Amino acid sequence: MAIDQDQLNTLLFRLIGDVAAAASGPLVVLGDRLGLFRALAANGPLSSADLAGQLALHERYVREWLNNMVAAQYVQYEAATARYFMTPEQAACLADADSPAYLPGGYYAVTALYLDEPKAEEAFRTGQGIGWGDHSNCLFCGAEKFFGPGYKANLMDHWLPALDGVVAKLTAGASVADVGCGHALSTRLMARAFPASQFHGIDYHAPSISHATEMAAAWQLANAQFRLGGASDFDGNYDLITFFDCLHDMGDPAAIARHVKSRLKPAGTWLIVEPMAGDSVSENINPVSRAFYAFSTLVCVPVSLSQPGRVGLGAQAGPARLLEVVRAGGFGDVRVAATTPSNLVLEARV
Repeated sequence: MAIDQDQLNTLLFRLIGDVAAAASGPLVVLGDRLGLFRALAANGPLSSADLAGQLALHERYVREWLNNMVAAQYVQYEAATARYFMTPEQAACLADADSPAYLPGGYYAVTALYLDEPKAEEAFRTGQGIGWGDHSNCLFCGAEKFFGPGYKANLMDHWLPALDGVVAKLTAGASVADVGCGHALSTRLMARAFPASQFHGIDYHAPSISHATEMAAAWQLANAQFRLGGASDFDGNYDLITFFDCLHDMGDPAAIARHVKSRLKPAGTWLIVEPMAGDSVSENINPVSRAFYAFSTLVCVPVSLSQPGRVGLGAQAGPARLLEVVRAGGFGDVRVAATTPSNLVLEARV
């Protein structure tokens, strides 16, 4: 079969772009960790020497880093003055941690994918899973950094208000379980916003629970407590149970749904936030789904296959499959309550 040279060149340049992006990932992490993006956004235009001097870094490394960022179109360059700066849009994506568009967290998490690739190869050969706690540590901080901007932008203003009567309950005083809380930014945001309610962060990863406890103390949150526990055996009864970007990681999501139902008080609500997806592969041919399929292959499916049930739902299950799973747990009232370009938000009631 003859090769179409135009199609070959198109594919080749796409692959070269992907290699360039993959090679630049560590530089984005360094730019975030060393404060390069923040300093440039706040003080630019700057020469490489000025930027290095502000941060007490070596100029030659900073200059090469800057040139990579210019080539990536993450940073702007003034040829006449040999100075560098960032547009407001670039700063929103790379320098402002409070921006909904802030994305460096994704690069931290991607670092874990590369570090854990040998484990993934073994899983492909054996079919065995990889537990959440068996991944590299940068995955855990990366998850918080990656999901955090979306939670900050949407949880209080859009997702909770989209649920029937939930904000009123939280304002008056409710009992909430945030299951699979990880570093528990979601728990802390809710606890800070609703001081009359009690929040219980639950996760089976001990280092994440320790970090969540430390952060709650730093935020001076007396109404947030954290404990080790699994999604299928946590105790207590709650007005609201939340799962943020974790149901698809569970070994047996339908069994988890049944347990959630048993832990809800009468008229209680289950909030489920999941990655945005269509119901078929053909609906998921886009950059967002590409990223989620990558994390699903290397993190989400292996975590599910490491647990009893081994369903392997995956991060691109789509709304129809998610609704089916929740209904299999005994919930008669399930709906998509809200969406963002990267999130599906489900409300389930008995």
